[in-house]
Amino acid sequence: MNGKHIKVFGRVQGVGFRFFTAQLAKKYKIVGSVENVSDYVEIYASGNDDNLEQFINGVIQGVAPASVVENYTIDDTTLDKKTKHFKTL
Repeated sequence: MNGKHIKVFGRVQGVGFRFFTAQLAKKYKIVGSVENVSDYVEIYASGNDDNLEQFINGVIQGVAPASVVENYTIDDTTLDKKTKHFKTL
């Protein structure tokens, strides 16, 4: 499974972004985590290619109704093989 490190900038804190990201992860069987960091949201995600692509598309479109994604970065990464769930930190 591929792993991605995603940073999402904009109005993504205090609007339910992490909650909706976790729901999207569950829908697409993604494992990893989502966390508020400083002025952005950080996501580590891993799953099969098709599901991961759909998950990322949902995230960058602004998964929470009140969110506004202004910018994002996506880098390849490797998640710990012991990661079996998606966690909101």
